Amino acid sequence: MANLIKRGKTYYLQDRFSGKIKRTSLQTSSLQIAKEKLRQYESARLHGLDNPLPTRTPIGDIVGQYVDHIRTVKTAKSAQTDVYYLREAFGVVCPQIAITSRNPSAKTRKRPIKADADRRFKPYTIEAASFEAITTGDIQRFIDSHVRSRGLAPKTANRYREIICRLFNWAMKQKLVRMPGNINPASDVERHKERAGEISFLTLDQIDEQLHVLRFNPKLQTMIAVLIYAGLRREELLWLTLDDLDLPSVSGGQSGGGGGNGLIRTRAKTINGRHWQPKTKRNRAVPVSNALRTYLARYTPPATTAPPIDDHFRGWLFPSPNGHCWDPDGFSADLRNANKNAGLQWSCLDYRHTFGSQLAQRGVSLYKISSLMGNSPEICRRHYASLVPEAMHGEVDFTSRRQSLTNVGLDKYRP
Repeated sequence: MANLIKRGKTYYLQDRFSGKIKRTSLQTSSLQIAKEKLRQYESARLHGLDNPLPTRTPIGDIVGQYVDHIRTVKTAKSAQTDVYYLREAFGVVCPQIAITSRNPSAKTRKRPIKADADRRFKPYTIEAASFEAITTGDIQRFIDSHVRSRGLAPKTANRYREIICRLFNWAMKQKLVRMPGNINPASDVERHKERAGEISFLTLDQIDEQLHVLRFNPKLQTMIAVLIYAGLRREELLWLTLDDLDLPSVSGGQSGGGGGNGLIRTRAKTINGRHWQPKTKRNRAVPVSNALRTYLARYTPPATTAPPIDDHFRGWLFPSPNGHCWDPDGFSADLRNANKNAGLQWSCLDYRHTFGSQLAQRGVSLYKISSLMGNSPEICRRHYASLVPEAMHGEVDFTSRRQSLTNVGLDKYRP
């Protein structure tokens, strides 16, 4: 039977396992707390647990194994994003989350270095003797310190909470880490109240202005037209091949039965050993509108230098200047430079929101918009539901039925 002993000011729990006496520190000097932990221990033993006491695992071991896990189940970009958040939370506690790039990016080099006097708060890093010793207060202090020092948006603060919570859930389920009370400490961290999302989109006149500014760069103009009139994401645009465009006048092949003006297909593919798939891991097709067909019909894809290893790969629809797949950040930089002289600052996300917003204002259902954009109906409702009523004034004018009944002499039959 287990009992309590005291060494110095700390209480220990003593029990016998396999004929050997084992002592475990309860990390408390309070007799009342020690008795409560003893009660929980004996209750857990009665339910068949061999050793219900919290384990003591180095933080770096758990974080490193978790990073190895997410790199196998997530895309490289998604896993790298999680690694960034974990590195901010715990520091470089294992080789798996160390920064491997030796040269800082151009954006980092241009970033001004703030004086120490301007930093009112020093960001807090989660530190503890072991992974099991991390408390809710440790996680809360870490998030709050970054909110104060870096001005994090509530959505970003909640993102930190979400990723840390996933880490603890995985450790408790997959690695059998026993937390005190079998409770995930991140689950009790207070969520920040997120503000309503703000979206920016182009009006019809602004669309004409944007495309007119790019008239001397036909390829870039056509790419922006695809973003605006088809609602593609940036990487979906850059990974388009000639086979993804079901438009005989441009692709040079036979129509795949798309009908109308054709289709643009965003689908998973492997080219030259690189695998890519849409963000939602779902292939979709977007009809080509009359406005978009005008730009696609005038566009001639340049020859690409990438070797056609795959029989289904006939070349990039919008190759980079060196003839390969365009780097997303490089494309955005070229777009900013092209718009700079005209004083335009719209981004690829603004063009995508333009597609959804313009459809919503025309009264297209949010379900259809979500299907065309590859989003869930809930995300489309969050972004575009406020725009739908602007195109539905006639739908709410139910009193007009009274006038129509009177005009045809059926007023007396009105309900």
